[in-house]
Amino acid sequence: QAQLVESGGGLVQAGASLRLSCAASGQTFSRFNIFAMAWFRRVPGKEREFVAATRWSSASTYYADSVKGRFTISRDDAKNTVYLQMTSLKPEDTAVYYCAARRGIATTRENEYEFWGQGTQVTVSS
Repeated sequence: QAQLVESGGGLVQAGASLRLSCAASGQTFSRFNIFAMAWFRRVPGKEREFVAATRWSSASTYYADSVKGRFTISRDDAKNTVYLQMTSLKPEDTAVYYCAARRGIATTRENEYEFWGQGTQVTVSS
């Protein structure tokens, strides 16, 4: 059974940093390196939005303009884990952050991802 589990969320002040982790488990992810991994986020009352994505071996990374230069996505294929390092956090980064996976190339489109985690809350106070 394929499972993605996020961790690392919390409450921080503006300007702080957080690192989110997403661990993939199950037979589906036995070849984790073939999966493109992404982070999305959702603010209550709004659509879920793309944050960052990486194809296998972090060879290519993609970012939303709103986080470019502040967030870094990376992966450790030996640990079946993808990370989102968030720095210079702003109140507008407050959201539930979701990890997602798909076979093949990385995309920014939510409906192209096959597997999703349950989300982790990030709250940034001003």
